[in-house]
Amino acid sequence: MKTLSVIVPCFNEEAVIGNTYDRLKNVLSELNMSSRIIFVNDGSTDKTRAILSGIAAENPAVQVIHFSRNFGHQRAVTAGIHHCLSDLAVIIDADLQDPPELIPELLAKQEEEQANVVYCVRKSRAGESKFKLWSAKVFYRTLNKLSEVHFPLDTGDFRLIDACVIREFNRFKEKGKYIRGIISWIGFKQVPFYYEREARFAGETKYPVRKMFAFASTALLYFSKKPLMTAVSLGFIAVVFGILMALWYALGKVFNYIDTESGWTSIMITIIFFGGVQLLTVGVLGQYIGILFDEVKERPEYIIDEIEN
Repeated sequence: MKTLSVIVPCFNEEAVIGNTYDRLKNVLSELNMSSRIIFVNDGSTDKTRAILSGIAAENPAVQVIHFSRNFGHQRAVTAGIHHCLSDLAVIIDADLQDPPELIPELLAKQEEEQANVVYCVRKSRAGESKFKLWSAKVFYRTLNKLSEVHFPLDTGDFRLIDACVIREFNRFKEKGKYIRGIISWIGFKQVPFYYEREARFAGETKYPVRKMFAFASTALLYFSKKPLMTAVSLGFIAVVFGILMALWYALGKVFNYIDTESGWTSIMITIIFFGGVQLLTVGVLGQYIGILFDEVKERPEYIIDEIEN
């Protein structure tokens, strides 16, 4: 008989975490398999820790990992996978936008297809702003064009993975993980599962615009070197532009078809253009150097304060 762990990262989810546990418990109780829940408390500052501790005291099949502070959603998911000893794992957020009631269908899909990964594709996203829907659509399609690896469109971290994927995932040592990208990169047999995403049950989103852009930046820089090639291309274009402009003004002076003394505007445009290309190139290089700086320090991805059960 296969075993299942459900990994639930949490950050300030006091308004919803009790309902999340109740729905997960009801779903797992109907499965014909041994199951457990791994809650990862990502340094919550509200009553989430107290609620989770109460749940762990009541149910020994619930493991709670408390971080020493907030390390971020992806690191919370990583900790859950690191502590998963089951044959299968489902990654699901605590906000109930991804319905726990779909877990039996994911298991059935995995069994039917003999898949290593069942990734969930959102057919619709209730309760999301037009900007977030538009930006997510643009992000996934841009990432696919720039990356060397194909990523399924319109997916999140909600998915089922098996022990093969868990084993390979645990070999990754990089700190700035983009988990859905890593799982796609690992390979094996991966199949889609289409569903309707619900609105957040309660509380506020933990991904404001600032964090969305930071998350997108991590995904892009860790899975593509094309921004560097773009910077090189822009530099080449700037050089060609400069040469052509120099020839234009030199010939203009020789053949007297341009008044170089009145070219203040063209000089300023040239300076701004070249300055912009240089800053862009340095900025792209700086992002990659920053990633290297974080990786070579070899700090732990997260620090655990306490593990219950």
